[in-house]
Amino acid sequence: MEEIFTRNVPRVRTILKGRKIGIAGCGGLGSNLALNLARMGADTFVLVDFDKIEPSNLNRQFYFYDQVGLPKAEALKANLLRVVPNLKLEIKQVKLDASNIISAFTGCVVVAECFDGAGNKALLTEMLISKKVPVVAVSGLAGDDTPEKIRIKKPLPFLTLIGDESSPPCEAGLMSARVSTAAAYQAWAILEVLKNEAKG
Repeated sequence: MEEIFTRNVPRVRTILKGRKIGIAGCGGLGSNLALNLARMGADTFVLVDFDKIEPSNLNRQFYFYDQVGLPKAEALKANLLRVVPNLKLEIKQVKLDASNIISAFTGCVVVAECFDGAGNKALLTEMLISKKVPVVAVSGLAGDDTPEKIRIKKPLPFLTLIGDESSPPCEAGLMSARVSTAAAYQAWAILEVLKNEAKG
């Protein structure tokens, strides 16, 4: 399958290959992030989500109308394998909480936080960085403001944060251009985490 990556930057595939990446939430961020990472050369994922696909998800998530009603993690696995057939994909259809966050991502070199709720985001981030597991989190994507305001920051040693710090609540609506931009930034930030780790 290496011909898939012949037009990639060569060292990107080298950095990502064989590294287990956790994705907490397979919605707008998680599904688009996973697609970006697979196309960049990542090949080993843990996909965690307890939710099912709804028609309203299709405005921004990497799913298809005939998948409505399916578990997101299961459908994402099927979709990713259509792009890169030899991926190693572990799916966990569970609701993450304080009792299972650490065990869900055992062996992951980095975890992407792709949740909706602020409380869930904070819990996952705090628990993982306390164990020195790098987390790339996203916050603030609602509304129709320009994606140019979305920035990447590193407020703590094991935390990378992506967002604009000014978006309204999710009830204001979500659109693909902003969510997809943040997912692409998240993929780049994960690559940077692994680059820096390789440097020691």
